[in-house]
Amino acid sequence: MAKKPDWVVAKERARRQETGRTLWLFGLHAVRDALMNPARERLRLVVTRNALDRLGEAAGQGPEPEIADPRKFPVPLDPGSVHQGAALEVRPLDWGPLKEVCAPGQGAPPRVVLLDRVTDPHNVGAVLRSAEVFGARAVIAVARHSAPETGALAKAASGALERQPYLRVANLARAIGDLQAMGYAVLGLAGEAEATLAEAVAARVDQPIALVLGAEGPGLREKTRESCDALVRIEAAGAFGSLNVSNAAAIALYASRQS
Repeated sequence: MAKKPDWVVAKERARRQETGRTLWLFGLHAVRDALMNPARERLRLVVTRNALDRLGEAAGQGPEPEIADPRKFPVPLDPGSVHQGAALEVRPLDWGPLKEVCAPGQGAPPRVVLLDRVTDPHNVGAVLRSAEVFGARAVIAVARHSAPETGALAKAASGALERQPYLRVANLARAIGDLQAMGYAVLGLAGEAEATLAEAVAARVDQPIALVLGAEGPGLREKTRESCDALVRIEAAGAFGSLNVSNAAAIALYASRQS
């Protein structure tokens, strides 16, 4: 029997590790929404009696609650995590492949958001909230050098993580190419761009649109810029600096629906 190449062995090992990975969600809102999500595999629920009462009927949707002393909360959370007496051990969600989640269908042309190396879980959580509010089909990020699914991200998303597809891909440029093959216009946000987002959207009124945002500071990587159909900027009243990436995502999503 031929020996498998090292890269194949490494890929299979990484897949097995990911399948077995678990994370702790914390905070009443994040835990309640995860308990109510039938797609979420829930393993352990640790709560104080007060938190159990506040979770109400949602507590009955998961594993048998383990009652904890609020002074000695027995869950491996980072110091400073505001757990509000509730923590839920889960497995990561599997939303399926990009080509299925983002495939255009009937109705209004879809919108998606791509994040180029945005590592702050609070920013990604806020982007997920905006994506849910404005009806984005998915938020897409690179598997490495981006915020993974964690308790901190789930808390920042305030429940949106359970409902808003968050896809992590191996290669962002390849994901952009897949979207373009499905008919998406891919618009990269860059403060120095000549065209405005409003102008670009108006020219593509009947087309699916993907909005690409980079990390604060470095912005979009060169390869990402080259992969976009156009670079655009959010029109501002004055030259007073740049927006936080989560604020820019919210504004861009809203503007992309105003054509």
